[in-house]
Amino acid sequence: MPNIKSAIKRVKTSAAANEQNSNTKHAMRTAVRKAEAALDAKDENATGLLRDAIKKMDTAARKGLIHKNTASRQKARLTKKAL
Repeated sequence: MPNIKSAIKRVKTSAAANEQNSNTKHAMRTAVRKAEAALDAKDENATGLLRDAIKKMDTAARKGLIHKNTASRQKARLTKKAL
């Protein structure tokens, strides 16, 4: 544990940011998994799940949690499955 006041604050803010980033990334992965399952099963709500997954991937890319090209590639693959 750090002794300097600013370092102690930084540890707290880093932990909070890590928690938030983990939650965002987990939500994105879950949305992608649900969309893939719905597309494979030819569900009627697959387009809504696909839209949600794309939205979550864009958010993760904007926050720097995944690379923008990775998000683009994953979105293209999901959209291709939908067609």
